[in-house]
Amino acid sequence: MRKKSREMDSTWALEVMRKAPYITVSFTRPDGTAYGVPLSLACTDDNTWYFHCALEGDKLDAIQQHPEVCLSAVTKCTPTIGPKDGSFTLQYHSAIAFGKAEIVTDKTEKVLALRAICERFLPRHIHAFDDAITLSIDRTAVVRVTLVVPPTGKRKEYDKKGEELKYGRM
Repeated sequence: MRKKSREMDSTWALEVMRKAPYITVSFTRPDGTAYGVPLSLACTDDNTWYFHCALEGDKLDAIQQHPEVCLSAVTKCTPTIGPKDGSFTLQYHSAIAFGKAEIVTDKTEKVLALRAICERFLPRHIHAFDDAITLSIDRTAVVRVTLVVPPTGKRKEYDKKGEELKYGRM
């Protein structure tokens, strides 16, 4: 990371990932080209993240050949005018993580993962989860991403006096 003063620890980065509405997952296709797509991920612990998708397609093809993935999340992204110099800039919280993706084949784990996703994105409708699973479990793929190293975070944010919040200054 070029600006170490903006680096945040893994606990902070995990919180960004948990709050981000989408996490971009970057894959390497079988032909070696890059493929990144924003997805709705949920975690069951700090190292285990899940997303769902169709039973076939670019994501699954990529995972079969190159299971290594990169996760990137951004929250509090706000264009702003630099308070000290009037420059155009951006305030943000971001996190990046690296992991290994695997297609989940165990039905119990698939249900657990889909429940975690539903609890994160549709908690008010969790009462309909069991019926939805009955209809969709056999036509839905679930992918587990296991982080291989703790994620890192980065922040650019100003306080009310226009001073940039550096690491350790929350």
